[in-house]
Amino acid sequence: MISFPACKINLGLNILRKREDGYHEIESVMYPVPLTDVLELVPSDSFAFQSSGLNIPGDVEGNLCVRAWQLFKETFHIPPVHIHLHKSIPMGGGLGGGSSDGAHTLMLLNNVFNLNLSTTELQHYAAQLGSDCPFFILSQPQLAQGRGEILSAYPIDLSGYYLKIINNGLHISTAEAYGGCTPMEAKITAGSIVNQPIETWPEMLQNNFEPGVFASHPELRSIQDQLYTEGAVYASMSGSGSTMYGIFKTAPQKTMPSDCPTEVIVKL
Repeated sequence: MISFPACKINLGLNILRKREDGYHEIESVMYPVPLTDVLELVPSDSFAFQSSGLNIPGDVEGNLCVRAWQLFKETFHIPPVHIHLHKSIPMGGGLGGGSSDGAHTLMLLNNVFNLNLSTTELQHYAAQLGSDCPFFILSQPQLAQGRGEILSAYPIDLSGYYLKIINNGLHISTAEAYGGCTPMEAKITAGSIVNQPIETWPEMLQNNFEPGVFASHPELRSIQDQLYTEGAVYASMSGSGSTMYGIFKTAPQKTMPSDCPTEVIVKL
Protein backbone atom coordinates (compact mmCIF):
# COMPACT_ATOMS: atom_id res chain seq x y z
CA MET A 1 0.00 0.00 0.00
CA ILE A 2 1.32 3.43 -0.97
CA SER A 3 0.65 6.92 0.37
CA PHE A 4 2.03 10.37 -0.33
CA PRO A 5 2.84 12.23 2.90
CA ALA A 6 2.52 15.97 2.29
CA CYS A 7 4.24 18.76 4.21
CA LYS A 8 2.98 21.97 5.81
CA ILE A 9 3.78 25.63 6.33
CA ASN A 10 3.11 27.67 9.44
CA LEU A 11 1.03 30.80 8.96
CA GLY A 12 2.35 32.71 11.96
CA LEU A 13 3.87 31.03 14.99
CA ASN A 14 3.65 32.42 18.51
CA ILE A 15 5.87 30.96 21.25
CA LEU A 16 3.78 31.81 24.29
CA ARG A 17 5.53 30.28 27.31
CA LYS A 18 7.69 27.37 28.47
CA ARG A 19 5.77 24.59 30.16
CA GLU A 20 6.70 22.62 33.25
CA ASP A 21 7.19 19.50 31.10
CA GLY A 22 9.95 21.25 29.14
CA TYR A 23 7.90 21.85 26.01
CA HIS A 24 6.72 25.26 24.86
CA GLU A 25 3.14 26.46 24.51
CA ILE A 26 2.61 27.59 20.93
CA GLU A 27 -0.12 28.95 18.68
CA SER A 28 0.00 28.67 14.90
CA VAL A 29 -2.15 28.05 11.84
CA MET A 30 -0.81 25.05 9.92
CA TYR A 31 -1.57 24.75 6.23
CA PRO A 32 -0.98 21.61 4.11
CA VAL A 33 1.25 21.85 1.05
CA PRO A 34 1.20 19.40 -1.91
CA LEU A 35 4.93 18.69 -1.81
CA THR A 36 5.16 15.03 -0.85
CA ASP A 37 7.33 12.08 0.03
CA VAL A 38 6.35 8.59 -1.16
CA LEU A 39 5.72 5.88 1.43
CA GLU A 40 5.16 2.20 0.64
CA LEU A 41 4.29 -0.40 3.30
CA VAL A 42 3.68 -4.12 2.76
CA PRO A 43 3.46 -7.09 5.16
CA SER A 44 6.70 -9.07 5.39
CA ASP A 45 8.29 -12.03 7.15
CA SER A 46 10.69 -9.69 8.95
CA PHE A 47 10.76 -5.95 9.58
CA ALA A 48 12.77 -3.80 7.17
CA PHE A 49 13.08 -0.09 6.49
CA GLN A 50 14.67 1.32 3.35
CA SER A 51 14.89 4.84 1.99
CA SER A 52 15.79 6.57 -1.26
CA GLY A 53 15.88 10.16 -2.47
CA LEU A 54 17.30 12.67 0.00
CA ASN A 55 19.72 11.22 2.52
CA ILE A 56 18.13 10.80 5.96
CA PRO A 57 20.59 11.53 8.79
CA GLY A 58 20.59 9.71 12.12
CA ASP A 59 19.96 6.15 13.22
CA VAL A 60 17.19 4.15 11.55
CA GLU A 61 15.71 3.40 14.99
CA GLY A 62 14.93 7.09 15.44
CA ASN A 63 13.07 7.43 12.15
CA LEU A 64 9.41 8.23 12.78
CA CYS A 65 8.24 5.55 10.32
CA VAL A 66 10.13 2.94 12.33
CA ARG A 67 8.90 4.35 15.62
CA ALA A 68 5.31 4.33 14.31
CA TRP A 69 5.57 0.61 13.49
CA GLN A 70 7.15 -0.13 16.87
CA LEU A 71 4.35 1.75 18.63
CA PHE A 72 1.63 -0.25 16.90
CA LYS A 73 3.60 -3.50 17.20
CA GLU A 74 3.69 -3.07 20.98
CA THR A 75 0.09 -1.85 21.20
CA PHE A 76 -1.70 -4.14 18.73
CA HIS A 77 0.86 -6.96 18.23
CA ILE A 78 0.87 -6.52 14.45
CA PRO A 79 3.25 -8.63 12.32
CA PRO A 80 6.38 -7.28 10.57
CA VAL A 81 6.27 -5.00 7.55
CA HIS A 82 8.63 -3.74 4.87
CA ILE A 83 8.67 0.07 4.65
CA HIS A 84 10.19 2.00 1.75
CA LEU A 85 10.34 5.79 2.06
CA HIS A 86 11.31 7.97 -0.89
CA LYS A 87 12.33 11.29 0.64
CA SER A 88 11.67 14.52 -1.27
CA ILE A 89 10.74 16.95 1.51
CA PRO A 90 13.82 18.70 2.99
CA MET A 91 14.63 17.68 6.55
CA GLY A 92 15.24 20.06 9.43
CA GLY A 93 13.48 22.77 7.49
CA GLY A 94 10.26 23.39 9.42
CA LEU A 95 8.05 21.65 6.84
CA GLY A 96 7.16 18.68 9.04
CA GLY A 97 8.06 16.03 6.47
CA GLY A 98 9.30 13.52 9.02
CA SER A 99 6.19 14.05 11.14
CA SER A 100 4.03 13.48 8.07
CA ASP A 101 5.90 10.26 7.28
CA GLY A 102 5.28 8.99 10.81
CA ALA A 103 1.59 9.90 10.73
CA HIS A 104 1.10 8.25 7.33
CA THR A 105 2.82 5.10 8.58
CA LEU A 106 0.21 4.88 11.34
CA MET A 107 -2.59 5.34 8.80
CA LEU A 108 -1.17 2.69 6.46
CA LEU A 109 -0.79 0.23 9.35
CA ASN A 110 -4.37 0.98 10.38
CA ASN A 111 -5.59 0.13 6.87
CA VAL A 112 -3.32 -2.85 6.14
CA PHE A 113 -4.15 -4.62 9.40
CA ASN A 114 -7.80 -3.48 9.68
CA LEU A 115 -7.31 -1.90 13.09
CA ASN A 116 -10.40 0.30 12.55
CA LEU A 117 -8.97 3.21 14.48
CA SER A 118 -10.86 6.49 14.31
CA THR A 119 -9.29 9.81 13.36
CA THR A 120 -9.24 10.83 17.02
CA GLU A 121 -7.52 7.60 18.01
CA LEU A 122 -4.93 7.96 15.24
CA GLN A 123 -4.22 11.52 16.38
CA HIS A 124 -3.75 10.24 19.93
CA TYR A 125 -1.10 7.77 18.81
CA ALA A 126 0.48 10.31 16.45
CA ALA A 127 0.99 12.69 19.37
CA GLN A 128 3.19 10.05 20.99
CA LEU A 129 5.54 10.30 18.01
CA GLY A 130 5.88 14.09 17.95
CA SER A 131 4.08 17.40 18.36
CA ASP A 132 3.45 17.97 14.63
CA CYS A 133 2.38 14.41 13.82
CA PRO A 134 -1.35 14.70 14.69
CA PHE A 135 -1.78 17.49 12.12
CA PHE A 136 -0.98 15.10 9.27
CA ILE A 137 -3.69 12.61 10.13
CA LEU A 138 -6.15 14.98 8.43
CA SER A 139 -3.75 17.31 6.54
CA GLN A 140 -6.21 20.17 6.39
CA PRO A 141 -5.89 23.77 7.65
CA GLN A 142 -5.87 23.64 11.43
CA LEU A 143 -5.17 25.89 14.39
CA ALA A 144 -2.45 24.28 16.51
CA GLN A 145 -2.19 25.02 20.21
CA GLY A 146 -0.60 23.42 23.27
CA ARG A 147 2.74 22.00 22.15
CA GLY A 148 1.21 21.71 18.68
CA GLU A 149 -0.92 18.63 19.28
CA ILE A 150 -4.18 20.43 20.21
CA LEU A 151 -5.84 20.93 16.84
CA SER A 152 -9.03 22.51 15.60
CA ALA A 153 -10.23 22.99 12.03
CA TYR A 154 -9.52 26.47 10.72
CA PRO A 155 -11.56 27.97 7.85
CA ILE A 156 -8.86 29.35 5.55
CA ASP A 157 -8.55 28.54 1.86
CA LEU A 158 -5.54 29.64 -0.18
CA SER A 159 -6.68 27.84 -3.31
CA GLY A 160 -5.50 29.62 -6.43
CA TYR A 161 -2.42 31.17 -4.81
CA TYR A 162 1.08 29.99 -5.68
CA LEU A 163 3.59 28.96 -3.06
CA LYS A 164 7.32 29.27 -3.60
CA ILE A 165 9.38 27.16 -1.20
CA ILE A 166 13.12 27.75 -0.79
CA ASN A 167 15.38 25.59 1.36
CA ASN A 168 19.08 26.39 1.02
CA GLY A 169 20.20 23.23 2.80
CA LEU A 170 20.77 24.85 6.18
CA HIS A 171 19.75 22.61 9.10
CA ILE A 172 18.46 24.42 12.20
CA SER A 173 17.89 22.24 15.24
CA THR A 174 14.82 22.77 17.37
CA ALA A 175 17.12 23.48 20.33
CA GLU A 176 18.91 26.23 18.40
CA ALA A 177 15.63 27.79 17.30
CA TYR A 178 14.12 27.84 20.79
CA GLY A 179 17.41 29.05 22.26
CA GLY A 180 17.21 32.19 20.14
CA CYS A 181 13.64 33.22 20.96
CA THR A 182 11.96 34.78 23.98
CA PRO A 183 8.50 33.38 24.76
CA MET A 184 5.82 36.03 25.19
CA GLU A 185 2.06 36.26 25.20
CA ALA A 186 0.68 37.34 21.83
CA LYS A 187 -1.29 40.58 21.75
CA ILE A 188 -3.11 39.32 18.66
CA THR A 189 -3.37 35.61 17.93
CA ALA A 190 -2.13 34.15 14.66
CA GLY A 191 -5.58 32.69 14.16
CA SER A 192 -7.27 36.09 14.26
CA ILE A 193 -4.67 37.66 11.93
CA VAL A 194 -4.94 34.90 9.34
CA ASN A 195 -8.67 35.62 9.24
CA GLN A 196 -7.85 39.10 7.87
CA PRO A 197 -7.08 39.89 4.20
CA ILE A 198 -3.72 38.43 3.18
CA GLU A 199 -2.44 41.91 2.26
CA THR A 200 -2.41 42.76 5.98
CA TRP A 201 -0.28 39.77 6.96
CA PRO A 202 3.22 41.23 6.36
CA GLU A 203 2.70 43.87 9.04
CA MET A 204 0.91 41.64 11.53
CA LEU A 205 1.62 37.92 11.08
CA GLN A 206 4.90 36.92 12.74
CA ASN A 207 6.92 33.77 13.27
CA ASN A 208 8.55 34.27 16.69
CA PHE A 209 11.52 32.12 15.65
CA GLU A 210 12.56 34.56 12.92
CA PRO A 211 14.43 37.25 14.92
CA GLY A 212 16.79 34.78 16.58
CA VAL A 213 17.26 32.59 13.51
CA PHE A 214 17.80 35.58 11.20
CA ALA A 215 20.39 37.01 13.59
CA SER A 216 22.42 33.80 13.34
CA HIS A 217 21.65 33.15 9.66
CA PRO A 218 21.13 36.50 7.87
CA GLU A 219 21.01 34.72 4.51
CA LEU A 220 17.48 33.59 5.43
CA ARG A 221 16.33 37.19 5.91
CA SER A 222 17.83 37.90 2.48
CA ILE A 223 15.69 35.14 0.98
CA GLN A 224 12.60 36.64 2.63
CA ASP A 225 13.46 40.08 1.21
CA GLN A 226 13.99 38.51 -2.21
CA LEU A 227 10.57 36.85 -2.10
CA TYR A 228 8.92 40.21 -1.39
CA THR A 229 10.93 41.82 -4.19
CA GLU A 230 9.64 39.15 -6.56
CA GLY A 231 6.06 40.05 -5.66
CA ALA A 232 5.07 37.79 -2.77
CA VAL A 233 2.04 39.06 -0.87
CA TYR A 234 3.42 37.32 2.22
CA ALA A 235 6.77 35.67 2.97
CA SER A 236 7.91 33.90 6.11
CA MET A 237 9.92 31.10 7.63
CA SER A 238 8.06 27.86 8.25
CA GLY A 239 8.19 26.44 11.76
CA SER A 240 11.63 26.64 13.34
CA GLY A 241 13.26 26.97 9.90
CA SER A 242 15.19 27.01 7.71
CA THR A 243 12.65 26.76 4.88
CA MET A 244 11.42 30.11 3.60
CA TYR A 245 8.22 30.48 1.60
CA GLY A 246 6.40 33.16 -0.32
CA ILE A 247 2.71 33.30 -1.25
CA PHE A 248 2.05 34.78 -4.70
CA LYS A 249 -1.10 35.72 -6.59
CA THR A 250 0.48 34.73 -9.91
CA ALA A 251 3.05 32.06 -10.73
CA PRO A 252 6.58 33.22 -9.76
CA GLN A 253 9.78 32.25 -11.52
CA LYS A 254 12.62 30.18 -10.14
CA THR A 255 15.45 32.55 -9.24
CA MET A 256 17.76 30.68 -6.86
CA PRO A 257 21.24 29.54 -7.94
CA SER A 258 21.40 26.08 -9.47
CA ASP A 259 23.21 24.74 -6.39
CA CYS A 260 20.26 25.56 -4.08
CA PRO A 261 19.03 22.16 -2.85
CA THR A 262 15.32 23.02 -2.96
CA GLU A 263 13.34 25.63 -4.85
CA VAL A 264 9.81 24.46 -5.54
CA ILE A 265 6.74 26.26 -6.85
CA VAL A 266 3.33 24.69 -6.23
CA LYS A 267 -0.20 25.87 -6.81
CA LEU A 268 -2.34 25.68 -3.69
